[in-house]
Amino acid sequence: MVESEPLVAVTMGDPAGIGPEIVAKTFADPDFAAAAVVVGDPGLLSCTLDTLRLPVRVREIAAPLEATRSRAVIPIIPVSNLGHRIAPGTVDARAGQAAYDYIARAVDFALSGDVAAIATAPINKEALRAAGIGFPGHTEILAALTGTKDFAMMLFNDELKVVLVTVHVSLRQAIELLSEDAELRTIRLAKTAAQHLGIGNPRVAVAGLNPHAGEGGLFGEDDRQIIAPAIARAREEGIDATGPWPGDTVFMQARQGRFDIVVAQYHDQGLIPVKYLGIEHGVNATLGLPFIRTSVDHGTAFDIAGTGRADHTSLKNAIAWATRMASSRDCTTPDRHGKFS
Repeated sequence: MVESEPLVAVTMGDPAGIGPEIVAKTFADPDFAAAAVVVGDPGLLSCTLDTLRLPVRVREIAAPLEATRSRAVIPIIPVSNLGHRIAPGTVDARAGQAAYDYIARAVDFALSGDVAAIATAPINKEALRAAGIGFPGHTEILAALTGTKDFAMMLFNDELKVVLVTVHVSLRQAIELLSEDAELRTIRLAKTAAQHLGIGNPRVAVAGLNPHAGEGGLFGEDDRQIIAPAIARAREEGIDATGPWPGDTVFMQARQGRFDIVVAQYHDQGLIPVKYLGIEHGVNATLGLPFIRTSVDHGTAFDIAGTGRADHTSLKNAIAWATRMASSRDCTTPDRHGKFS
C-alpha cells in the first residue's frame, strides 16, 4: 500500500447475510480505489467470488501490513473457516460468533495502529444472541472492546448528517435514558464528527423529543428541562448549537443548508430521514472511538442473501468515507495506541 494512505480494515459481517457478497462486489468494482484489507473467511469469500463470476481472487495474509493493492486480488486476514457449512439467509450461532470475531480482530489492528480505520459489513442481532454474545449491535460491541464510555451513532450521506443520543433500546427506554449530560456529550461528539468531515465550525441543530419541541411545556417538559439546558452549556463551550427544534422540520432545514449536523433523540427519529434519502447512499459511523469506524446503513438482508442481488454501494461509500475521515487534518495517523492527533 501507499505508505501515506490510510489502510482500512473491512470486516465481512454475518457470513449468512449479504456481507460476503457486498465485500466481493466492492473490491471488484472498477471505481473502488481505497487501501483496504478484509478481515473474515477466505473460503467463503472465494466461493462468493466464484458464484458471482467476478474476475478477482483471494490472497490470505497474516497482518495488515502485508496487504498490497491489486485490481485482481483481495487481501484477507483469515479469522473463520466456515465454507459451505452456513446456509445463506439463516440465523446461525456459528455465523454470529464469526461476525463478532471479525470485529474483535479488526479492533485489535486499529488499536495497535496497524490500520487507520474500520469499515464493517452488517451483522445480525439474532445470530449474535444465538452465539451468546449479549450486544445489540456494532456500536455497543465497539464501545465495549475499546473501553469507550462516551460514544454515539452517526448516520449520514451527502445531504444529511444525524447523530443519536440513544441507539438500540426501546422507545420507552430511550426517553428514560435522556439526560442533560447525555445531550451535552452527544452535541460535543456531533461537533467533532462534523469537523472530521471537513466542516470547520459546524452548526449543530438539536431535535426536540416531543411534538413541536414540547410547545413551551404544553406537550411535555423534557425539551425545556433537559434538552435546552444542555444546548446552553454547549454554547458556553463555544459550540454553535441551537434548538430544541421540532423534529418534523429540523431534518428538512438541515438538508436545505441551515444546519450542518442534527442531534436526534432516538433511533427512528434520526435514521428514518437519512434512510428515506436512499439506503444505498447512507453511511453509519461510531463516534467517540479511538479510531475511525464506518459501516453500511442497512442490515444483513437475509431475504436476498445468496441471490447475487445485493447492492454494494453503501459499503463502498463507507470505506471511502473511512479513508477520507482518517486522512483529515485532525486524525491523519493513529499512533501505536490507536489515538489520532
